[in-house]
Amino acid sequence: MADLGVVFPAGPDGRRSTAALGRAVVADALRPVDPTGAGAAERETNWRAGYLAHFRRLVEAGLPSSQAALAIADAGLASLHRRMRVAGPDGDETALDDLATAPAGRALGTTEVTGTAEPERELSLPFHGERLRGDALLRRLDSWVAAGVVEPSAAEAVHTVAAHPEWLALPDTTVVVLGAGAEMGPLTALLRWGARVAGVDLPHPTVWERVLDTARRGAGTLLYPVDDTSRAGADLIAEVPAVAEWVTGLPGHLVLGDYVYADGATNVRVSTAVDALTVRLAAARDDLALAFLATPTDVFAVPPDAVTQSVRAYAGRSRTAKLLGRPLRTVSAGRLLQRSYVPGSDPGVVDSLVAQQGPNYALAKRLQRWRATVARAAGATVSMNVAPPTRTRSVVRNRALAAAYAGAHRFGVEVFEPATSNVLMAALLVHDLHTGGGPAHEHPWQDEAHAAVHGGLWRTAYAPRSALGLAALLGYGAARG
Repeated sequence: MADLGVVFPAGPDGRRSTAALGRAVVADALRPVDPTGAGAAERETNWRAGYLAHFRRLVEAGLPSSQAALAIADAGLASLHRRMRVAGPDGDETALDDLATAPAGRALGTTEVTGTAEPERELSLPFHGERLRGDALLRRLDSWVAAGVVEPSAAEAVHTVAAHPEWLALPDTTVVVLGAGAEMGPLTALLRWGARVAGVDLPHPTVWERVLDTARRGAGTLLYPVDDTSRAGADLIAEVPAVAEWVTGLPGHLVLGDYVYADGATNVRVSTAVDALTVRLAAARDDLALAFLATPTDVFAVPPDAVTQSVRAYAGRSRTAKLLGRPLRTVSAGRLLQRSYVPGSDPGVVDSLVAQQGPNYALAKRLQRWRATVARAAGATVSMNVAPPTRTRSVVRNRALAAAYAGAHRFGVEVFEPATSNVLMAALLVHDLHTGGGPAHEHPWQDEAHAAVHGGLWRTAYAPRSALGLAALLGYGAARG
């Protein structure tokens, strides 16, 4: 099964190299606007360790104009579609773009579950064992803004949703949640609010037991695909045409939400499969809206007021922090406790890539940003918001990242619990769907920065990666506990 469906291309030696694919796609993406950067990516001999600089360059090379950013996104997606392959059960391989018209291998039926609860008529946010609503919710949002944990536009958007609770149920809409069992997905919140959700996830009984239990305890309607034996779920990597046919027939205005996640190279495969599904559905449904969550551990351009707050925090460090910082920077050859931005940068560039997450994770998340950019330019409604650092199962499994998150508060970064992140990001999704994707901006970087919930990574005193090692050291004991 490992080589069935969407796969990496095989090289001359028959190996399916994830590094070769990543290098080539990044180089192809840069080539229209930054041939020098493209050449540097192609010549990178240690992609696993060296990818960080090239992913930063993908952002910086797009800053001079919206046309440059769009050219990078277009070229990156075209390269991925040109290079990735689809392996059939007979061993034959076809082009990824053939999935746009390939027949479904099987027909998927639909089963419906209606929740038994009353829909929530007010936006409430789980936070530290409480549920914040009304003035308490607004005060929490305002305190996050003051602390630099969320962008002001994110707080404003949630304020608006709180003032319009009738928005929560998303009437006449079906939100397709790809990765129905994902910790960061909006399925639980949407079903509590009475929305109609179509869930897609792997046909694993434990996943579906949890999802169906959530649906029964909710107030909305869950639609999900079943085979002729009534087994729930579908494998996106292997069954793009079947899932596409099923989704195309769903009722109401259609929102395709990409919340898939897998470890390692599989993350690129499933994210590429979702992109192929997106292309096919966009051709079949002219009402298709797209939804994504961007990872906070990536490179972003940020507005000048974020730069100003970070510069002020750096200048206002305690005397102890300043005294300790000098020798640490010296012994680390300047790598530790760097300032985030050059004062006055407009926009600034924040680099929160985490080396331990690896180039496959970075590519899987970057292709979602590229699709959002291209779809917006084509006139589609797109909801893509930066989600906060969150203690998900995948983070807790990564010892280094878990330790860094446990110590992050010492550097002005707030790490969220999954229950808080889920509701907050679902509220931003509801806002975007009721406002045509939010306000229009001149440049794609401004779309990405709008309503970001970055946990403080954009406005803290230090460049995030330069503080990560120390955060991990300080948080190691707490993470073990």
